[in-house]
Amino acid sequence: MIEAEAVSTAVSTGLSRRTVLSAAFGAAATAAAVPAVIRPAKAETASSTTSDTLGVTTMGSRIITRDGVEIYYKDWGSKESPVVVLSHGWPLSSDSWEAQAHLASNGFRVITHDRRGHGRSSQPWDGNDMDHYADDLADLINALDLKDIFLAGFSTGGGEITRYIGRHGTSRIAKAGLISAVPPLMVKTDSNPGGLPKEVFDGLQAASLKDRSKLYRDIASGPFFGFNRPGAVASQGMIDSFWLQGMMGGHKNTYDSIVAFSQTDFTEDLKKFDVPTLIIHGDDDQIVPIDAAARASKQLVPSATLKVYPGAPHGITDTHKDQLNADLLEFARS
Repeated sequence: MIEAEAVSTAVSTGLSRRTVLSAAFGAAATAAAVPAVIRPAKAETASSTTSDTLGVTTMGSRIITRDGVEIYYKDWGSKESPVVVLSHGWPLSSDSWEAQAHLASNGFRVITHDRRGHGRSSQPWDGNDMDHYADDLADLINALDLKDIFLAGFSTGGGEITRYIGRHGTSRIAKAGLISAVPPLMVKTDSNPGGLPKEVFDGLQAASLKDRSKLYRDIASGPFFGFNRPGAVASQGMIDSFWLQGMMGGHKNTYDSIVAFSQTDFTEDLKKFDVPTLIIHGDDDQIVPIDAAARASKQLVPSATLKVYPGAPHGITDTHKDQLNADLLEFARS
């Protein structure tokens, strides 16, 4: 997820993935048997809060997926409004969408969720892969009976919504959005020569095991928001928020997710996009370089609209939130 030179120092041992997993995590606990049904769970609190300033109604809720994983979600705005569903990046949570979730102030119902193993959702030992992420999203959409959705994903979330469309189709989807998104494939292969070397992602996993708190601070204070660029003025608030969200996630879940976002090939999923699609990417994205991501996705979804933000880093949901919000609102209303 970071260029090879940026993470090479993090790979301090030659341990195999099996060895470090064994040392770091131990044996897996036996999973409890659960009903193979989706059932909305009781909300964390019985209260809801309305902001007079923003006109947004918020309530934290959960569903239980078909394999017994609790997924936390936020549901902002009127239940009668057109629906926007937003899927977050790694290693973050639905909190990373706060600036965009205020689309609820503009006549939309906005739903954001914490991916399994992230934020306030439960932390299962298994299933930290794109197929499960997509199926969890399907369970949420079905449980809330959402229709005619504008479905958008940031970074890893772009992979999640792409795999959702690949596995579940677009019968409930009206529009799609890929924001600084990882598809079609991040890792370098013979068929994807523009990708990043696998050693980059191996280095991320090694750094996560060695000191993931430091890893998250280094990513946030460096390439994620472009704070490592000459003349950049770092926001300690953005750095702290990234770190806090990351540390809320499960250690093994976020570790496994590095493989999920970097080595999942979404090529065939993208070919199934048959709804209006907006692709937005910064051309100075050091995390998910634009050529192998947004521009390659545009080739696979020719009808998509590609908007390039000149000089923008990966974390445009914060650094370019006003521009992004305006573009999302315009597309949602179109």
